[in-house]
Amino acid sequence: MVDLTGLKVMVIDDSNTIRRSAEIFLAQAGCQVVLAEDGFDALAKIADHRPDVIFVDIMMPRLDGYQTCALIKKNARLTKTPVVMLSSKDGLFDRARGRMVGSDEYLTKPFTKDSLLRAVATHGGAAQSTE
Repeated sequence: MVDLTGLKVMVIDDSNTIRRSAEIFLAQAGCQVVLAEDGFDALAKIADHRPDVIFVDIMMPRLDGYQTCALIKKNARLTKTPVVMLSSKDGLFDRARGRMVGSDEYLTKPFTKDSLLRAVATHGGAAQSTE
């Protein structure tokens, strides 16, 4: 089990179930968890919390995951923050589109605890070592 203590992880998803399960998995691994229910909510919280890794659902009302990721990556202070797309579709098109807006990885929902924590370990470790 990787120790992720102290890493700040944001989970942006309009599904309360997904947010809660991600929060439980991440908290058990020692992460600080910031939850947001859509892109607008997330953008308001990102500046305050400065997460090490951001998970963003693709299908959300108002501002979808692609738009949210693009806005995060366009912000000079956040451009290096890893963004992992979450989607219930495991399509090549979705993965390619995610890459085009700057996402660092793509996880298919429902994700497992292991796949979620592996993504945090992969991307969050890099975020910690650069500071």
